[in-house]
Amino acid sequence: MKQWHPDPEPIKTNDTLAVAVGTAVWAVALVALLIFRPAPENTWWIWTCVTGIGFGLFGMWFVRRPRRN
Repeated sequence: MKQWHPDPEPIKTNDTLAVAVGTAVWAVALVALLIFRPAPENTWWIWTCVTGIGFGLFGMWFVRRPRRN
């Protein structure tokens, strides 16, 4: 029989920084695609980057909003 242990404390993280780094990666990918232009059948890659940036901006707003308990 296993002995019960209390749950560990949550790890302190900088969620805003994590989301900002991910958004920046999408932005770099978008710039690279705009410079090197994908084939016409692969222009959806550009829209994927735009969507990633949009979700990243939403994510930064979401993690920074005040917590309502």
